[in-house]
This record gives sequence, structure tokens and C-alpha cells, in this order.
Amino acid sequence: MSGVTLNQVIKKFGETQVIHGVDLDIKDGELCVFVGPSGCGKSTLLRMIAGLEQTSAGTITIGDRDVTMADPADRGVAMVFQSYALYPHMTVAENMGFGLKMNGVPKAVVREKVLEAAKILKLEDYLDRRPKALSGGQRQRVAIGRAIVRGPEVFLFDEPLSNLDAALRVQTRIEIARLHERLGTTMIYVTHDQVEAMTLADKIVVLRGGNIEQIGAPIDLYENPRNMFVAEFIGSPSMNFFNASDLSEAGQTLLKPGADVFGVRPEHFNVVDKADAILSARPNFVENLGEYALIYCKTEAGSEFIVKSTELQKFAKGELVHLGADAEKTYCFVGTTQSRV
Repeated sequence: MSGVTLNQVIKKFGETQVIHGVDLDIKDGELCVFVGPSGCGKSTLLRMIAGLEQTSAGTITIGDRDVTMADPADRGVAMVFQSYALYPHMTVAENMGFGLKMNGVPKAVVREKVLEAAKILKLEDYLDRRPKALSGGQRQRVAIGRAIVRGPEVFLFDEPLSNLDAALRVQTRIEIARLHERLGTTMIYVTHDQVEAMTLADKIVVLRGGNIEQIGAPIDLYENPRNMFVAEFIGSPSMNFFNASDLSEAGQTLLKPGADVFGVRPEHFNVVDKADAILSARPNFVENLGEYALIYCKTEAGSEFIVKSTELQKFAKGELVHLGADAEKTYCFVGTTQSRV
């Protein structure tokens, strides 16, 4: 097992720079998730670690080895892609052991490693089947099994759940978490889905435009976002932002000096008396999700936002409702820089 260190890593495609001097230290055994919107550079960064993209400048270290210019096969990594990339004419066992077979590993050793991986992933009953006879979730587990049999120092996952339906995504996410717990191997996982990031990661790296916006444990990013981008990206639904004109007099007293944007997460609102309200609004649409409801509201100044609540009876469509929140669960930002005060 090995950690991964990136030092001032840069990637250019021609004259276009897409990764801007990234510094990152992933400890041995950590499950680190790269998250961010499409085009932020997360997959490019992963492919640079894998050796599938050449590093334009900087260094990449795995364990105590500088692998910046090393071939992918010599880096001690195994990658699981968004597409399963299974050979349709091969059985599950043959797909999982193919890499070892090509490297001249004895058949008995290949079989032993395949059986061990199949047991971990609960694929023992499917070893003689071909990919077309498997569900999407089973195919992705075969792809993960193919990585396991290689015994890598680092696992790399590039949006491995994107092709699965919602139920299978949840199930496979749990399986990956259990796999990490069982193997204790360093894993780097790329996703655009912040729910995946929050539920899987020991450490989250939030990327935007080829730069790291913030690094931290999931709960740290949720409770202490560095700026509006991280505050909006981490948490579902996203944090609500308000101008001073949306706030009551009581709400405006919570705006810190220098700040002109006020933030509250949907789940931190509660219905209060007018005197205690930080803002007032009218509900105009409700998504009743059973356990809770998402109430879409609009302030008198015209800003739209979401309240997440279990007390649907307190929200009547079109009727003014007064909302408060604990001061320690509110956030202040500078609109021009998006930085948190």
C-alpha cells in the first residue's frame, strides 16, 4: 500500500492549461474523492496519476517512487472506468484474470486470485457467465474484480457508477466502501455527484477550473466551506444565498462586516414568529418526499430558495411564512470574491 503525492502538477493541451499547479497529499490507505462540475479537471488529474495523460510540469509520487514519467504498467495502480470495458466473448473469470494471464502469471495463481476477488465481491456464482448475462451492477463488480486481482498499491475509480440506475448506484457505492474497509488500500475516486463524495470519502478534494478550491473531510466541507462555490457544491439541496434586501432587520444584524451575501442551508430553516425571523417568504411549490418536503419559496425582494422541512403543515402555498435559523448555522460571504467572512 502507498500514498500519493502531487507537487505543483500542471497539465497543458497545446497552449491551453487545464491543471494549474496542484499540490495534494493522499495518505496511505485513504479513500480520496475528487469532486467538481464537468470540466473542472478531476478526470484529467486522475489520468495523470494513472499515467494515461503526460504531466506537463511538477511531480507525482506513489509511495517513495517518483512515477511522473513512468509507464502506466509500472506505477502500481489499477483503474476502474465509467464503462465496464469487459471482453464479451470471455467469462467473468477470464475477464478478471486476463491481465495476470497476459503477464505470464501461472494459471493456478490466476485462479486463486480470481476466486479471492470473486468472494470479496460476491461473484462466485457468476464466474462461468459472460458479460451479456449480467446486470449493470454485476458487470461493474467484475471490472472492480479485475482491478483487485492485480493487487495494486492504489485503486483509481473514474466515475464508476455513472452508468447504473439509482438503486444500483447506492448498492455499488456501499460495496466500494466495504471493499476499501476490507482491503485498506489507497483509493482515488472521481465523481461529479457530491452525495457519492460525502458518503464514500475520508478526504474530499473540491476542484474548479483545474484548481483545488478546498480539501477536507466531508463534514468539514459541509460545516466550514471556504467560499460560495464549495458551500453551494457540498450539500443537497445546495446552500441558499441571499442579498441584504432579502433579510429582515434581525437578519441583517447577522451579516458580518464586509459581507454582502448571506447563506443558509435548506435544512437549517425553521418557522418562527415574525419578530424572530431573519427573512419572510411565500411558498409557491412543494415536493413532498415522504420523510421530508422541499418547499420552494420566494422572498418579497424576489429571491427564490428552498426550505427542507418535516413540518409541511406550517407552509401554505402563497401565504407569508417567517423563517429563522440558528446564528451558528448561517454563513456570510463577499459577493465579488465569493470568499467566506
